[in-house]
Amino acid sequence: MARHGGGRGWYGKVAGAALGVTALAVGASVWTAQAGVTSGPPPQAAASASPAGGVGRVQETIVHASDAGPRGVNLTIDDGPDPAWTPQVLDLLREHGVRATFCVTGIQAEAHPDLVKDVVAAGHRLCNHSVSHDTTMDRKPEAYQKQQILDAERTITEASGGVRPLYYRAPGGAFTPYSRELAASRGMRPLGWNVDTKDFERPGADAIVATVERELPNGPTLLFHDAGGDRSQTVDALRRILPRLKEQGYTFGFPVR
Repeated sequence: MARHGGGRGWYGKVAGAALGVTALAVGASVWTAQAGVTSGPPPQAAASASPAGGVGRVQETIVHASDAGPRGVNLTIDDGPDPAWTPQVLDLLREHGVRATFCVTGIQAEAHPDLVKDVVAAGHRLCNHSVSHDTTMDRKPEAYQKQQILDAERTITEASGGVRPLYYRAPGGAFTPYSRELAASRGMRPLGWNVDTKDFERPGADAIVATVERELPNGPTLLFHDAGGDRSQTVDALRRILPRLKEQGYTFGFPVR
């Protein structure tokens, strides 16, 4: 699993905002996650969430498989939400009837709660991507890892209006046995990827599309980004990839839980 370190200076500019997130107390009410539908048109109403008495534990192994079967594809969108790019991605997904998993950072969720709600309302799933996208988390103390995961979980849940993240993706793939165990104990399945589009490097839409077509045989989970810089190439690539994969007989689902 690749470690993403380049092209992320944008996070350094907003890292100070993490202080406001991490000051939040952990232990808010726990809510059930939105139900996932892997095919058909997006729902017209917001996904519902209701209070639950506890968090159901999930497996701590890193998941890649799709619940849509052998021709299933998991579209995952990282680092947002972002007011410039997330709405454009949501419009494309709506146009093609595709559901995705949005890996949201605590900083961005706190800054743009309405966009988190838009993601949920469109029937997509949420993933905890830590508070501040620290790709060196695996080299930090367990107390720091705990703060990054639990504070982000709380912030994302509050921003969404009560819908909890179903997955945890370590920034840059910086998982540890501790972080995987902690996330799983909170009902968040550790989430990996098979196809790293490298869209954050802005190689051009042609290159992004070619990477998907070349590497999709490696596994079903595709990694894109909707924040952290200019994502016009990502939007252009998705505009071409989504109908092409559907024409090839692929269906879009969610990572298994």
